[in-house]
Amino acid sequence: MPHAKKNHPILKPGLHERNKHRERYNFNELAKTCPDLMPFVKLNDYGDESIDFFNPDAVKTLNKALLKHYYDIDYWDIPDNYLCPPIPGRADYIHHIADLLNDADSRNRNKIPQGNTVKCLDIGVGANCVYPIIGTKEYGWSFIGSDCDQVALNNAAKIIELNARLNGQVELRFQSNPKHIFKGIIQKNEFIDLTLCNPPFHRSHAEAQSASIRKQSNLKGKRVTKSVLNFGGQNNELWYDGGEAKFIDIMINESREFSKCCFWFSVLVSKQSTLNSVYQALKMMNATEVKTISISHGNKMSRTVAWTFLDKKEQNEWVQTRWK
Repeated sequence: MPHAKKNHPILKPGLHERNKHRERYNFNELAKTCPDLMPFVKLNDYGDESIDFFNPDAVKTLNKALLKHYYDIDYWDIPDNYLCPPIPGRADYIHHIADLLNDADSRNRNKIPQGNTVKCLDIGVGANCVYPIIGTKEYGWSFIGSDCDQVALNNAAKIIELNARLNGQVELRFQSNPKHIFKGIIQKNEFIDLTLCNPPFHRSHAEAQSASIRKQSNLKGKRVTKSVLNFGGQNNELWYDGGEAKFIDIMINESREFSKCCFWFSVLVSKQSTLNSVYQALKMMNATEVKTISISHGNKMSRTVAWTFLDKKEQNEWVQTRWK
């Protein structure tokens, strides 16, 4: 017997005010845009149209529909078992990080700079290329996408090639040394306005599997013994020796070497317990300004930490020379 129909809020709580995904998914409209989605749309136990979010094919097809409907992406696909990111959360990161460019004493007169002169670096762009897709559409920014996985870069290159609006807006760079973050990617005399990154946050494959089983058990309300990574993910996407704390520590240490050629560095921090070590590392590296942006998606809490090494005078000069 189906459960009583739920009364849903008009807007999903927690999402950024400019996020296009604040309302519940309109599966009829999405299926009109992407007919491949229709076979996956069913009534759930509450009588609402939905998809099976434990089905990787359904999740990937939903992403195709969202990217086509909201971001004018005609072709999008990823290889089997590669990360299929939740689009609303990725959009939230982009919008929150955009706010950094018009805060702080109204140095940019409360106007987010737009256009391809604003250059962003996506560390770990992945096969999905989602951050550049959203950032180029919402703000017209240009992107550099780096990755140490050539298969991922090849797939991202295909997405760029087969979507005319991405041509010339996104450049891909291979990180030949996985131990480095910015070294080998940011070039001499190159200026970057924003960097962003979703770091691998598990310490090992076993930890990733355990977390997935725990999450699915909670969602299904019963014990699950086998993990199904409905959002996929390769080793380098999901886990790193030392976890997100180690990865971010390396990132912060390397960022100091590029202190004058990048305005804002940023990283998504999944675990609350990681924050103290992040703040300590930034203090040791003498960051001049650190901001923590809390992000809420339903019951899931995360935060973005952003930092700069530019003083106020250098920040104002940057705004005047690059964003005016």
